[in-house]
Amino acid sequence: MSTIMIIGESGSGKSTSIRTMDPKKTFLIQVINKPLPFRGVKKSFIPVNKEGKGNKLVTDDYVKISQSIGWLGENRKDIKTVIIDDFQYIMSLEFMRRAEEKGWDKFAEIAAHIFKVIDTSIMARPDLNVVLLAHSTTDDMGKTKLKTIGKMIDEKITLEGMCTVVLHSKIVDEKYVFQTQGDATTIAKSPIEMFEDRYIPNDLKFVIDTIEKYYDEDIKM
Repeated sequence: MSTIMIIGESGSGKSTSIRTMDPKKTFLIQVINKPLPFRGVKKSFIPVNKEGKGNKLVTDDYVKISQSIGWLGENRKDIKTVIIDDFQYIMSLEFMRRAEEKGWDKFAEIAAHIFKVIDTSIMARPDLNVVLLAHSTTDDMGKTKLKTIGKMIDEKITLEGMCTVVLHSKIVDEKYVFQTQGDATTIAKSPIEMFEDRYIPNDLKFVIDTIEKYYDEDIKM
């Protein structure tokens, strides 16, 4: 139904927000193989086996990630949400492997690869949400945005613009929150009246439930 991007600094609560999700309805794609920052993750997220059972895949290969989203949409009706954690590393790790290549063509190719992942997410099964968790950076104008591998990518595609909702993970008054609307320094966005507050708890289930309710409810005349 929706492609949701959540960006923020490391340690600002992006991965922790997964804690509220129902593992039976959630599939986790980890670009970097690392433990999630909450209890019980080994029992909650189990690597996929040869029969396609399980709810966790570790890979930074954009082809495998795109194919997995499509496969899940077709074959795993039990899965309602796909989460890609550390999404920006799909770009970063490919760039590092190709660092010795000469010329600028690799930047266009990396841009095309990351576009493929988001495009596959947008075209996924209608009731399948895809959540992209990624690190942020601050540009020359002081604006906080998705961290990429530089201007050569940013000039070719605005990845945030492809997503329905973009939230910023922050720590405000010693609380971990998501910012739902942008300001002078951020590009957070959500449709009008989707969220009542500018800051909401870093609770991914709450985010998805709110988005689904927003699109399913009757129009008030």
